[in-house]
Amino acid sequence: MHRLTLAQIARGLAAKDFSAVELSEALLARIGQFDPQLNSFITVTADQARAQAQAADARRAAGENGALLGAPIAHKDLFCTQGVRTSCASKILDNFVSPYDATVVEKLAAAGCVSLGKLNMDEFAMGSANESSHYGPVRNPWNTECVPGGSSGGSAAAVAARLIPAATGSDTGGSIRQPAALTNLTGIKPTYGRVSRWGMIAYASSLDQGGPLARTAEDCALLLGAMAGFDPKDSTCVDQPVDDYLAALNRPLNGLRIGLPREYFGAGLDPRLSDAVMACVEVLKKLGATVREIGLPNMQHAIPAYYVIAPAEASSNLSRFDGVRFGYRCESPVNLEDLYKRSRGEGFGAEVKRRIMVGTYALSAGYYDAYYLKAQKIRRLIRSDFIGAFQEVDVILGPTTPNPAWKLGEKSSDPIAAYLEDIYTITANLAGIPGLSMPAGFVDGLPVGVQLLAPYFQEGRLLNVAHQYQQATDWHQRAPEGF
Repeated sequence: MHRLTLAQIARGLAAKDFSAVELSEALLARIGQFDPQLNSFITVTADQARAQAQAADARRAAGENGALLGAPIAHKDLFCTQGVRTSCASKILDNFVSPYDATVVEKLAAAGCVSLGKLNMDEFAMGSANESSHYGPVRNPWNTECVPGGSSGGSAAAVAARLIPAATGSDTGGSIRQPAALTNLTGIKPTYGRVSRWGMIAYASSLDQGGPLARTAEDCALLLGAMAGFDPKDSTCVDQPVDDYLAALNRPLNGLRIGLPREYFGAGLDPRLSDAVMACVEVLKKLGATVREIGLPNMQHAIPAYYVIAPAEASSNLSRFDGVRFGYRCESPVNLEDLYKRSRGEGFGAEVKRRIMVGTYALSAGYYDAYYLKAQKIRRLIRSDFIGAFQEVDVILGPTTPNPAWKLGEKSSDPIAAYLEDIYTITANLAGIPGLSMPAGFVDGLPVGVQLLAPYFQEGRLLNVAHQYQQATDWHQRAPEGF
């Protein structure tokens, strides 16, 4: 049963080939057997999962037949989950048990999903390798000496290893798409505001967006359809009807206009990934698409702009973790200042501290105009580049990452090298447009992905292109050896 996709599980449950309880028990056993090799879970909620599976079976027996009713998933550990530890992979929240559900958790529970637990991640979603977690690094099931990508590395590793069929993730600068590419999955970052952020612990509020990771575009369409929609509790959530993503999957690609940005294929891109991208292009051309070169001239400024804006917002968002109201508190503080300093100093990891300091500096008097304001101007230019490009093409295609997965610890001493792994994904967050990564081949036995970008609220178009590509290829069907 662990080999089934989410769509196959839906059909199997509807046909009564197996029950939600049987499925959950099988996957809980796999988690117990294989997760010690991967460290993808922070918390396994076995009792809760059994209760939810029994409830799903009862609902089916009563005549309900929703596609996700009884489907097992797990949540990235920044989505608040009532009665369950929500740690954001940080020591400072190690003892925090959420008193409420995030909107994403609530929506998926209402659809009948069975949550098997909370997944490991980079601390406060800050990282590209899933090495900054307080609970230790996550390992890539394709090569356990390699990183799975971050910050949704736990989600990606668990799905790739067939411990669960799908998972939630979050994407601030590529944290769904990059780990999807490095573990042979499909992952989609929706348009900013498409999925509620209420109850999702914030890293950078103007960039964060929740989304699904799964093995196929069809599975992502199933999950995103349940996750998306207006939420009055989130002031940044857009009040716009949710498209029927499943209905969009089977549209032919005849006449689809694909843009290849010339800036994607310069120095820094592994030539073997370039070859994978061009092989993908040839498949899409056979399916009826046309291809042309385009320009995104301000992409060169994306990394410095992002690493001013995101840390600035992080320094503000993380100021609430002070040892006073909830979370970790240092022992025997001598006064309030000592409480703040030691609680934060002992509770946050090195990468989080680095970004808080950078962000606080960028927002400080005398530097705001020179750094933060200038970065926001660059952000506007990047957005304008995309708006102009989408007047000429329907989707933009390129590599998701410049390299395949690297060895654990290889870039730990050089944060800039790790930051550069997000070069192709960051622009979508800065502009707020949707992006998707899909499996597109292997380099030295490690999977690589191709990224698709589309205009605002065109998630259905991305899923359509990915689904048609997956009908013509089998990259997404390949599983890591031993799992």
